[in-house]
Amino acid sequence: MFWTYFLILIATFVLATFYGRSRALQVSNAQAVKLHSRPGYHGGFLAIVTVIPALLLLLAWVIVAPNILNNIVISESADYLSGLSKPEVEAFLRDARAIAFGGIVGFTDAGKEHAAELFASLSRTSNILIGVALAALVAAGFVFGSRAIVPSMRARHFVERSVMVALIVCSAVAIFTTVGIVLSLIFESLRFFQQVPVLDFVFGTHWSPQSAFIGAGAEQTGTNPEVFGAIPLLVGTMLITFIAIMVAAPIGLLSAIYLSDYATKTVRSVAKPVLEILAGIPTVVYGFFAALVVAPFIRGWGESIGLSVSSESALAAGVVMGIMIIPFVSSLSDDVINAVPQSLRDGSAGLGATKSETIRRVVLPAALPGIVSALILAISRAIGETMIVVMAAGLAANMTINPLEAVTTVTVQIVTLLVGDQEFDSAKTLAAFALGLLLFCITLALNVFALRVVKKYREQYD
Repeated sequence: MFWTYFLILIATFVLATFYGRSRALQVSNAQAVKLHSRPGYHGGFLAIVTVIPALLLLLAWVIVAPNILNNIVISESADYLSGLSKPEVEAFLRDARAIAFGGIVGFTDAGKEHAAELFASLSRTSNILIGVALAALVAAGFVFGSRAIVPSMRARHFVERSVMVALIVCSAVAIFTTVGIVLSLIFESLRFFQQVPVLDFVFGTHWSPQSAFIGAGAEQTGTNPEVFGAIPLLVGTMLITFIAIMVAAPIGLLSAIYLSDYATKTVRSVAKPVLEILAGIPTVVYGFFAALVVAPFIRGWGESIGLSVSSESALAAGVVMGIMIIPFVSSLSDDVINAVPQSLRDGSAGLGATKSETIRRVVLPAALPGIVSALILAISRAIGETMIVVMAAGLAANMTINPLEAVTTVTVQIVTLLVGDQEFDSAKTLAAFALGLLLFCITLALNVFALRVVKKYREQYD
C-alpha cells in the first residue's frame, strides 16, 4: 500500500499546486500585481502544507509499522516460538510474512499459519488506519492552506525556506550516511582486533579464515590469528588493479586525445556514445566474458608457448576489468581536454609547434589535474570490483605477482565471509569489516593524493 498512498500524495501535490495558484488569482481578482508573491508561490505553499505532513507520516509508518507488527505477532505466537534462537525467530517471521502475502516458503506448520493470519489481519488494519490518518492530514492541510492564501501573504518566503530546509536535510543525509558507514566499520573492526592483533592482520601473509578456530565442534578453544593475514588479498587486489590500469589508461587516454583533437564531428558523435556504452554493461556480463572467452584464450595461448597458466588468472580478470573502466578514463579525460582554452592551442601553433607537439607539451600538462582525477576514479572502481574477480580470478589467496596464477581480492573475500545467514560474533565474520576498513583507508589515500595533484597543478594553469 505504500506506493499507492505515495502516488496519491504526489497527485494531490500537483492538484494542490494548480488550485493554490488559481486561489491566489481569485483572491486578487485576477490581478497578480496585488499579490505579495507570484501565484506560483501560493500554489507551492498550498501543496506543501497539504501533502508534506502526510508524506512524513507515511514515511514514519513505513519505518515503524514492520517492527510493531513483528512485536505483536511474536507476543501472540509465544507458544510456537518458545525455545527458538533469534535467527530461528527471524526465519519464522519471514516465512509467516511470506505466507500472509502470497509468497512461497520451504515448509509450513500450524505456528506459521497462525502467525500469517495475524500478519494479514494486522496489515489490513494498519493500512486502513494510516489511510484515514493521511486523509485527515491532507484535508486539514488543504483547508488551512486555502484559508491562508490572501494577497498580503508572503508565500515566496515560506516556499523558499521550505526548499532550503529540504536541501539541508538532503545534505545532512549524505553526510550522516558517510559518518555512519565509517563508524560501523570502525566499531566492528575494533571487535575484530580484540581477537586478532592489528599487526597480524595488516602484515600477515596467510589468509584462511575457514580454519580460524582452534579445535573442532564443541571443543573449539579460541581463534588462530595467524590465518587472518591481509597481505595476500592486498597483493591480489593491487595486481589485478595494476593490470586493469595498464589496459585502461593508455587506451582511454589515447581515445580521449583522438576524439577531442583529431576526430571529425561525425566520428565523435558516433564513437563517444559507443565507447561510453561499456560503462553501462553489467559487471556480471563482463564476468561471463572473462570466464568463457578471455581466460580460456589466455590459457590456450600460454600453453602453446610452454607456459603454465591457471584456468583462473589475474591476467584474465585484469584485462576485462581494464576494458570495463576504459569509459571512466576516456570520457572524463575527453571532457577535461576539451575544457583546455583554445587560446593555448592557438598560441602553441603560432610559435610553430605541430598538433602533436601542442598536445604533448601544452594540452596534456594543462589537463593533467583532470586526467589524474579520471585515473584515480578508474583505480577506485577497479579496486572495488567483485564479480569479474570471482568469475575470472578465483578465490585462492595466493601471494604472488605472477599474472598467470589465480588470486583473489579484498572485495571478493568480504562477499565470501558474509554469504548466507551469519552472526557477527566471530573473528571470521568480523574480518569482513576489518577488510572494509582497510579498503576504505586505501581509497581515501588515493583520493587525498588526487586532490593534492589537482590543487598543485590547477594553480599553475588557472
